[in-house]
Amino acid sequence: MPNKGGVFRMKWRVFWVPRDGQRYGLRSSLIAGWEDLPSREDADGIRAGDPIFLAPDCRVDPVLGLYGQSAIFRSYREETRRNYATDMWLWLSFLWRRGRTWRDAMEADLEDYEHWRRFAATNPQQVGGSKWNRELAAFTSLYGWALRAGHVARSPVAMRQVVGRRGEVVGVAEARAKDARPSNVHWLTPRTWRMWVDIGLRGHGVDGVPAPGWAGRLEDRNVALTGLLTSSGLRRSEGGSLLTFEVPARSGVGGRYRRGRVAAEVTRSKKTRTYYVASEAVGDIETYVESSREWVIRRAQRAGRYEELPELRLVHEIAGGPRPVVHWRGSDGVAGRRALDRLSVWERQLLFTEGAHGLEPLWLWLNERGLPFQPHSWEGVFRTANQRCARVLAPSEPNRWDPHRVFAPYATPHSARHSFALYMLVVLNCLMDQRYGLTPEERRDFRLLYGDPWFMVQNLLGHASRETTIERYLAPVADLQLRALLATVDDEPLSIPTPTGRVRAADCTSPGACRLSACRPNHTLGLTPSSQRAPRATTCP
Repeated sequence: MPNKGGVFRMKWRVFWVPRDGQRYGLRSSLIAGWEDLPSREDADGIRAGDPIFLAPDCRVDPVLGLYGQSAIFRSYREETRRNYATDMWLWLSFLWRRGRTWRDAMEADLEDYEHWRRFAATNPQQVGGSKWNRELAAFTSLYGWALRAGHVARSPVAMRQVVGRRGEVVGVAEARAKDARPSNVHWLTPRTWRMWVDIGLRGHGVDGVPAPGWAGRLEDRNVALTGLLTSSGLRRSEGGSLLTFEVPARSGVGGRYRRGRVAAEVTRSKKTRTYYVASEAVGDIETYVESSREWVIRRAQRAGRYEELPELRLVHEIAGGPRPVVHWRGSDGVAGRRALDRLSVWERQLLFTEGAHGLEPLWLWLNERGLPFQPHSWEGVFRTANQRCARVLAPSEPNRWDPHRVFAPYATPHSARHSFALYMLVVLNCLMDQRYGLTPEERRDFRLLYGDPWFMVQNLLGHASRETTIERYLAPVADLQLRALLATVDDEPLSIPTPTGRVRAADCTSPGACRLSACRPNHTLGLTPSSQRAPRATTCP
């Protein structure tokens, strides 16, 4: 499409096929002469959620459309599909400026693109190794499919064979970044989280009271979601897609934590798991449900907003048992049912129930119009809170740009998960070492029966393996233990390992009271010498 100067745009664009309710309803009525578009899409195998790649000259690439309809692309999670599509249109736009198409791209083009994305001084938005590896994965998927389907004769992504963790031979891109971080663990202490919530979400000033004129938009909703994530370790998509009846009840037998279940379809592993959430966080959710959530629902009912939705499923029964099944009747009158674990994120947004005053959504988190608040929209809430914290806690002008004098907290939905993991690791280790006073033999038996803290946190987070949990959180936990050791050291000098790294057995007392900084982390973290990568001679006998 030409701009005002008559020059074509130099960027590709990506459009997404809307949901079926919009495809057959609102969209057809808005496009004159295209009333049969949904049936034509069905004939070509196009589904809701498929991408459409539009070139700068307003032509649709049919081969890229076939890739968007392929089994491999559709098998990716919704967030992965959107990320890959974004990475692809950037690559397509880069090639367009060179007068090339993606099907005749060469290895030299990919090398130049990597230089531009990562190292070019003229690029104001350079990316790191981890982001580049994700883009490279998107290109590998595209060209791997195109090679197998015969759409390209050669891929610009050079590959090499390596041996995987389980001994299998796998292909890895040659251009894979060597400086990529396996994980970016960003965490806050409980005290810092409270300050971030008070200032960023509640509008407090440095004096601890709300600022004059503060009018928080759905403040109780934002505080409740933050409490849920920080005390449960749920991912943004998991905590952000809960239904009202999936929140554990606060009433019942006393205790600091309540137990809930997160559905398989909204998890990354596609497996149902149990989560634990603090009773205080459950109370905040109940307060939100009874106040601002009820208020926005009443406004939406008075405006007739729910009756205008193009697609809606009215739930009339949820059959119990080990695998609950949701029964509904659609807006077209057709009955349907599906296991609760198999409802996708967007299907959950369609579920409604008949309340005392009319239709009410079962989706827990709602926006100001009374409609489902999208899980990815929480990033904007956290971003706004971060900006307010930086503004309120900014130091005086002479020190404004000194990074060592800026103490404004910065948080993301995923940093809540990291904070939960580190908190639970430290607490569980302290309970096993100090409160229970276990001997080495008792600790071994405890681990055999119940698992060590790493195994417990692995299950809470839903990681595929214990090694994944250790790989991400070993370094920050070890750092916390080192800080604790340095903070509690007395005036008496500690015994220090010899330059050879060996310590005398007489210097080691017990796992809970070992005086050696080279020895105690092995006890405190519950690690074997090989998993901590420490010399065997530095561990307690």
